[in-house]
Amino acid sequence: MKVAIDAMGGDHGPSEVVAGALEWIEENDAGVILVGKEEIIAQELVSYQYDPSRVAIVNTTQIINMDESPVSALRKKKDSSIVVATTMVKEGKADAVLSCGSTGAQMAASIFILGRMEGIERPPVVAAIPNIKGQDILLIDAGANVDCKPRQLVQFAILGSTYARIFGIKKPRVALLNNGEESTKGNVLSVEVYKLMQEYNKINFIGNLEGRDIFDGRADVLVCDGFVGNVVLKTVEGMALYIARGVSRELGMMPGFFKKLDYAQVGGAPLLGVKGVSIVCHGSSKRGAIYNGLNIARQCIDKGIVQLQEEALADVLG
Repeated sequence: MKVAIDAMGGDHGPSEVVAGALEWIEENDAGVILVGKEEIIAQELVSYQYDPSRVAIVNTTQIINMDESPVSALRKKKDSSIVVATTMVKEGKADAVLSCGSTGAQMAASIFILGRMEGIERPPVVAAIPNIKGQDILLIDAGANVDCKPRQLVQFAILGSTYARIFGIKKPRVALLNNGEESTKGNVLSVEVYKLMQEYNKINFIGNLEGRDIFDGRADVLVCDGFVGNVVLKTVEGMALYIARGVSRELGMMPGFFKKLDYAQVGGAPLLGVKGVSIVCHGSSKRGAIYNGLNIARQCIDKGIVQLQEEALADVLG
């Protein structure tokens, strides 16, 4: 197993990216391909002891910055680290790609290089949020698509249900994030999505779920557009940090529970609906998040998530 890592992406690349990757291969029978400016990556590696047979460097000369137009940058920067890393997955030289750089650029690279699965118009990002029952709820889309059509949210539901199955949930409960439980609640998009969800009998749709009920364990998959999903995810992260700091001041320690919501430690989120494993990490990711993101990549590879998604789509949409 080899994972191609965009070593130049994120706020702390390549130092934290390299550190997390090396820690991961120490505990896993796998290898990493560090993609980026070779001289800089090699300089980082000097500080560590590692098995050189399990670490490769692929030199690139360009980086796509966070403020660049993803599609435009993809065309102009063919030798950027995210483009080259994604191409390695397409060519079978790597089993997955991981990046904490521009999410838009990674999504564009995944769409145009790996390709979308049949029946998927907009690949979504899925993120796990813990609940009181100890089973994560999967939020989809967590930020890849800010404007969506009703049928695209149905596609998100299908992909989210498939991803939930790799955690052993045989019949995932799918809910639509809304401002009320009634079928007539919400904006035009929400009302239309509700109707479409009811028509897909192969999705275990349980209705609307309000924001305050996200943590009660009632649903396994929570569907929304990427704008709402990203706001929810970052609000949860911020609130968790706020409460954790307050508790820490009172107790003199940080309870381990809050680490599950620490965006610097959570790791990555898979981009679903593309023909390859593509793990999106937070831009502020440090070594712990890189390590955890690589664990998610391995899980997706081991469970055959790409094949599972394609089979589910063929069954539901065919």
